[in-house]
Formats: sequence, structure tokens, C-alpha cells
Amino acid sequence: MMMKIEGRRCIVVGGGKVAERKTEGLLQAKANVTIVSPRLTPLLQQWSEAGSLHWIKREAVEADLTGATLIFAATDLPEINKWVFEVAEGLAIPVNIADDGELGSFINPAVLRRGELVLTASASGAGPALATRIIQELSAQYGPEYKRYIETLRAIRAIVKDEVADASERRALLKAAVTDEALQEWQSGSLLQDKERLIARLRQRADELKG
Repeated sequence: MMMKIEGRRCIVVGGGKVAERKTEGLLQAKANVTIVSPRLTPLLQQWSEAGSLHWIKREAVEADLTGATLIFAATDLPEINKWVFEVAEGLAIPVNIADDGELGSFINPAVLRRGELVLTASASGAGPALATRIIQELSAQYGPEYKRYIETLRAIRAIVKDEVADASERRALLKAAVTDEALQEWQSGSLLQDKERLIARLRQRADELKG
């Protein structure tokens, strides 16, 4: 599931290592995170003290879950996780169950982030370790430089949308913009300062792809 949750209220029930992993992903997505748990790991405690999340220091009650966009049941007690699932279902709120992916209404994939580039892998709850391994392999193929590539491509897309009226040509130019050679070329930044030169270069690359 790909969902924009920036600024949205997300609840994590539990304060252990699993809750820590769920929370880290939510914070990376800039969600408004509340953790409900009597205790927290040292790292979660640190995030709480820094104001990165809100901590309700007790066992969860139904009122804690009301109004959430997403709920994560991440305790080490299956009966509590099942209770969270039942409450979330009654409130029609999507819920992820850490110890039983098939019980929840959505599964958290393994994630690789390179700025605005987000790659995910999932084994549909059957083998999270496999999904993690695949993401590790992808991290070698798509390194930190892809953060810059995505930022550059956003600027190129805006220029193409402004300068090229024909929709089919826009698609061809944007396709030409993402080849490995093109991504390397854009990094100098010089073409981005000259719209006419950029469009001419994209047209040349698009013609090369056709030929």
C-alpha cells in the first residue's frame, strides 16, 4: 500500500523493537505518530523526548484509536494485537498486525527510500525476511545518487509540461529523460538553466531511442 500520510494521525500500540521499526517508517513518511504503551525502548523514548512523537504511557483503550488514519498493533501479546484488530475493524480504520500479517487489513512491505524514490518488496506476509533481502539487493543497485536523480527529474518534468503542448511528445521526452546515460548527463545542472537547450536535448535523446 502506497499512501500519503504526512501530517496524518497514526497510532502504534506497543513500545518494543517491533513498534520501533513501525514507528521509524512512519516518522520517515512524516506522519503524526502516537504510541500507546506502558514502556518504550530507549530509542522510542529518545524520539518521544525530542518531540518526534506523542507517547500515551499506559495500556491502550478504544478511545486512543478513534480518528486514526492507520493503526499498527505491535505488542508482544497476540491477544492484545487481536483486540486492536477488532477495534480497528469496527472503526473502519486500516490496521496492521505485527505478529499476524494475514489478520490485518494491510501488510507493511520492506522499504528502500532514496529521497522521493520509494521501492518496496513484500512476500504477502509469508516471508518478511525474503522481502528484506530483496530490498538489500536493490539498495546496491539504486544507491544514494538516486535522491539527486529524482530531484532533477522533478524539475525536468515541470519544464516539459510547461514547454511541450503535445501529450504524446511529452511522454516520449520524459521516457528519454530516465535512461542511465540521461540521468548522468542531467547532474551537471547546466541544461536545467536553459529550457530551450534542455528540450532540444530531450528530443535528440527521444529520436535516439526510436532509432
